[in-house]
Amino acid sequence: MNLKTKYLGLELKNPIIVGASNLVTDPDILRRLEDAGAGAIIYKSLFEEQIQLENLEKFQIAEEYGTRHAEMSSTLANMGDAGPEEFLFYLRKAKEAVGIPLIASLNAVFEESWVEYAQKIEQTGVDAIELNFYSTPYEFDVLGKAIVSEQIDMLEVVTKNVKIPVSVKLSPFYTNPLYVINEMDKVGVQGFVLFNRLFQPDIDIETETMKFSYNLSNVEDNRLALRYAGLLHNRIKADICSNTGILSGSDVIKMILAGASSVQIVSVIYQKGPKQINKMLKEIMGWMEHKGYKTLDDFRGKLSKNKIDDIFAYKRSQYVDIMMKSDEIFKKHPLP
Repeated sequence: MNLKTKYLGLELKNPIIVGASNLVTDPDILRRLEDAGAGAIIYKSLFEEQIQLENLEKFQIAEEYGTRHAEMSSTLANMGDAGPEEFLFYLRKAKEAVGIPLIASLNAVFEESWVEYAQKIEQTGVDAIELNFYSTPYEFDVLGKAIVSEQIDMLEVVTKNVKIPVSVKLSPFYTNPLYVINEMDKVGVQGFVLFNRLFQPDIDIETETMKFSYNLSNVEDNRLALRYAGLLHNRIKADICSNTGILSGSDVIKMILAGASSVQIVSVIYQKGPKQINKMLKEIMGWMEHKGYKTLDDFRGKLSKNKIDDIFAYKRSQYVDIMMKSDEIFKKHPLP
């Protein structure tokens, strides 16, 4: 079976991409992921907010000790500004460690930072850049259209200032994700990762404090990415990469049938280790052999909105149809 696919203009040996996480910062794990069969790897994101926080911490330290005694000001160590240099160093090392495509991930705040960091990342030799777009509004007077407009403007500036392919990883929390994706597609982005899985705060009721727990994805979480892959197939120029809840070879097959070019996985690696990639690839090849498919293109988008006769399959009216048949659910699963 031929599992090759194209994503961002890059030829991947298969559609399974390991998404950005702390796992990929370890060179040994990077090599294990490649040996297990990963088609590409996304390196852990460079977050400008983290750099700004480090700058603030250094400033506070300097202020604290610098004001104790005037004569001590000349004995302070030259700390300088925190910057992306450490990240870029390890990014270069990661690129040298693997032979498969390595894609950098970036999340900045200011337009100048997006461009500056993207250009520095490009100089490391990585194969592409994934821009991590999301917004967590906490002010009442910020309009949704202003957020979208700002993101599109920044995307356009970055794509014009780097030569390597650019993809964007989006959250599903737009009024109309299809409109946003279509507008971003016009400015030259080459791929969309659907969707971001954001960490949400929780509360510990015993200690009455905030806590931030790891929330690994479940298989049910992939339905949203599947829906939008099906809606977008052959409707935009950019490639579609499905993300979240991709835990098995069957999940990958579903996304390809809907129209995705590739998928990203993270949670299943944490749960079962790199060897799960090889198992997923075997599942895909076994299914393809059973169905008589030789390549992914033989069935890519076969169940997209453009290819199926059921006009309601990707619309909300399907929900009404399900509710009308709820008696069938109770027959199979009677209430206790």
